Amino acid sequence: MLQNFTLGAFSQGVSGGGGAFESIASATGTGSNASITFSAIPSTYQHLQIRFVAKNTTAASDASFAQMAINGSTTASNYAYHELYGNGTTVSASGASNTIPYYGTVVRNNATSIVGVGIIDIHNYASTTQNKTIRIFTGNDRNGSGDLLLWSGLYNSTSAITSLTFYANLTSSTTTYFTTATEFALYGIKGA
Repeated sequence: MLQNFTLGAFSQGVSGGGGAFESIASATGTGSNASITFSAIPSTYQHLQIRFVAKNTTAASDASFAQMAINGSTTASNYAYHELYGNGTTVSASGASNTIPYYGTVVRNNATSIVGVGIIDIHNYASTTQNKTIRIFTGNDRNGSGDLLLWSGLYNSTSAITSLTFYANLTSSTTTYFTTATEFALYGIKGA
């Protein structure tokens, strides 16, 4: 079940840091939503930032990487990325094109009181002349194990970004949901 959050209903301007960041919207997991969507994103900011803590309902005690869709697109050819990954034992680097992006680590439900966290920056999201650059810093600590991921990606479209969907697992999963420990917050960043 797709849970949709329209920004107009949740808009609240928050002044802070010289007014550089403004809260646009926030959403929480319900235990029965497989995704969270921010739609009708206003084009009045220079950049977007999303901050999240996330956990899904999968019965396991590790973490999974979860996917996102920009403007509703789950077409792999619209995306490319490169990443640095570490888990306390090994490190790796990789990259790919034609791959729907992972926005972060989402801890699975049996890992009690532990969540995945992350910050996502989307640069020049409202531009209609540029492809979009995305930067993600995400990770989790599961009491002695965990993951850390630095990710940089491309949304290969000059369309302005007007919606973002975050899935509790993969875009194809309809039986994994966000728990009530999940929170997403969308911020607009004003230009200089």
